[in-house]
Amino acid sequence: MEKLTFYALSAPEKLDRIGAYLSERLIRDVGRHRYGYVCIAMEALDQLLMACHCQSINLFVESFLKMVAKLLESEKPNLQILGTNSFVKFANIEEDTPSYHRSYDFFVSRFSEMCHSSHDDMEIKTKIRMSGIKGLQGVVRKTVNDELQANIWDPQHMDKIVPSLLFNLQHVEEAESRSPSPLQAPEKEKENPAELAERCLRELLGRAAFGNIKNAIKPVLIHLDNHSLWEPKVFAIRCFKIIMYSIQPQHSHLVIQQLLSHLDANSRSAATVRAGIVEVLSEAAVIAATGSVGPTVLEMFNTLLRQLRLSIDYALTGSYDVAMSLGTKIIKEHEERMFQEAVIKTIGSFASTLPTYQRSEVILFIMSKVPLPSLHHPMETGKTGENRNRLTQIMLLKSLLQVSTGFQCNNMMSALPSNFLDRLLSTALMEDAEIRLFVLEILISFIDRHGNRHKFSTISTLSDISVLKLKVDKCSRQDTVFMKKHSQQLYRHIYLSCKEETNIQKHYEALYGLLALISIELANEEVVVDLIRLVLAVQDVAQVNEENLPVYNRCALYALGAAYLNLISQLTTVPAFCQHIHEVIETRKKEAPYMLPEDVFVERPRLSQNLDGVVIEFLFRQSKISEVLGGSGYNSDRLCLPYIPQLTDEDRLSKRKSIGETISLQVEVESRNSPEKEERVPAEEITYETLKKAIVDSVAVEEQERERRRQVVEKFQKAPFEEIAAHCGARASLLQSKLNQIFEITIRPPPSPSGTITAAYGQPQNHSIPVYEMKFPDLCVY
Repeated sequence: MEKLTFYALSAPEKLDRIGAYLSERLIRDVGRHRYGYVCIAMEALDQLLMACHCQSINLFVESFLKMVAKLLESEKPNLQILGTNSFVKFANIEEDTPSYHRSYDFFVSRFSEMCHSSHDDMEIKTKIRMSGIKGLQGVVRKTVNDELQANIWDPQHMDKIVPSLLFNLQHVEEAESRSPSPLQAPEKEKENPAELAERCLRELLGRAAFGNIKNAIKPVLIHLDNHSLWEPKVFAIRCFKIIMYSIQPQHSHLVIQQLLSHLDANSRSAATVRAGIVEVLSEAAVIAATGSVGPTVLEMFNTLLRQLRLSIDYALTGSYDVAMSLGTKIIKEHEERMFQEAVIKTIGSFASTLPTYQRSEVILFIMSKVPLPSLHHPMETGKTGENRNRLTQIMLLKSLLQVSTGFQCNNMMSALPSNFLDRLLSTALMEDAEIRLFVLEILISFIDRHGNRHKFSTISTLSDISVLKLKVDKCSRQDTVFMKKHSQQLYRHIYLSCKEETNIQKHYEALYGLLALISIELANEEVVVDLIRLVLAVQDVAQVNEENLPVYNRCALYALGAAYLNLISQLTTVPAFCQHIHEVIETRKKEAPYMLPEDVFVERPRLSQNLDGVVIEFLFRQSKISEVLGGSGYNSDRLCLPYIPQLTDEDRLSKRKSIGETISLQVEVESRNSPEKEERVPAEEITYETLKKAIVDSVAVEEQERERRRQVVEKFQKAPFEEIAAHCGARASLLQSKLNQIFEITIRPPPSPSGTITAAYGQPQNHSIPVYEMKFPDLCVY
């Protein structure tokens, strides 16, 4: 061997003949089953290959690869392993000169076939599979960095390499379960095809350039589809974790796009399959967010929301073809519900990783998709349409709640912009109790910036709120501006939410938490005064009971007012105010415990059957509160005014049960031009007839305006050019004549030095005289 190596190095031009001779001998020995000589020939080829790096080595390599292919074609496992080992050694050699005509198609196919070996002997099967994985790893190393070599990233190669690696990854549990004893575990770990396949896959993906990611990911998706691996989803998640951590961070969004496209392509697959894809998408998106998500943020949310709508349609119609009433596949509602929950969870987990500005965009984007009963967002009619609208609203609001949880924004104006807040609060007036509860929880998530929310999860009248350890900061200037602009809107929706008959304990707990968080996060003296007026108005609702509320609701409103006034009195630290609240609470404890949260908000509420005879000692008196707070610098005049909500169009647009709720409401109109003005001037009384007339008139005016616009558009589309030009010319001449009249009136001639001329009716009139006719005094003549 030493002489042969010396001869090959001394005469490099003889390498091709040496290779051809050894190849001929090896083929002959394989055919005659003389395997000892086969091993000698391969050893000689390996040593010559390692020693020689001359320009003529290409011809020698061709002979070498021919012999490796011959060994791989053999049915003997030992020969296959021998050929693979020689190929791996060859793959690690860096050649000085490129080869333009070398092909590795056979090796990719054969190594992939070895990866799927099903030999009866477990040990031999493991060795063959590991040899196949090593061979694929060698092909990748040999070709991936050389542009002149065969393009290993072509779909024809990736469709063989990637599934072969995933097949071995998939059987990791089987390999682990067959390990004979703990003592042999380290040895078995070294011989585990799954770990070798994972290393090879990581290496392959780590070398992938921007344009090759798609070809590498597509076989993964197809493999998971063909083997139904989305439903357990454990293996699918593991695969994509390997992918996301192996590729370059700037390529992460390409994987997300592939998953989104695959989810769209499987939109009519079983709910369990779609849920598995969404779970994988959730894991991948969280990892991608640490790198670069790129332009796929809104695209991802748009796809998920579209799938959410499709799932709702599938659950309602029972068919994957929405146009047909009966489908060939049986759709299980509970599976669709699981898919919907998986989508919502994915939306929340991905949004939690986004920066604040992107999160705000996502929040606005989701809110724009919520169907609302407004003039600009018509809703579907009919029973099926109402169910679809309701389910869509609930699912989107759940998604919004997931996104808003943990949202931190110092400026409430940017966290709750006007267009978003208007749409959100309009849903707070709907009949559906579940939707109203979601709206309250979303508002709490936005307002709670110091983690105080959980401290108000239960309603109680604590004698000392210091045990809550509240985190309180001074109200910033931006928060003050926000409350000046939106406070009346918030108060109105809180007030109307309190009057709902369908409220349960969760609603009152959310209302209490919202009032408490506004007092802590956004309150100045003016806001505190308005909140006290609001709670006293809620107490009046329970006392007067014009809404015919059930006994539980009335007791709950009394208890809600007691809990909030107990909290705000201790936050304001006005002793006389605290004393009055404490006295009323003590009186209720003795004689009317059904008006306190400790007896109302429990599993079995203890209620009173007769609430009509509530004595004044049980109530918080507005006059007393305004007196004690007025002495501490609060605006007593404003405290004396009872709170009355503003009337808006939302009652008409939000499908209330009866618009008669707004009969004879006293409407307060605050002057927006003078925000420093504390007094509010009540407007005229609105009766049922005037309100009905205003609604009918507004609809008629809108119809007339719409018809006029249609006629104008039609005229400009169909009329001849001369007619349009004449019409525009007439308008221009009319405008010019009006301008001339204005100029004649406003522009006066200069007064004449010669005096004034008395016109008719004894009125003096200025008269203009030419300069040459003017009579100047003698002193002015030169």
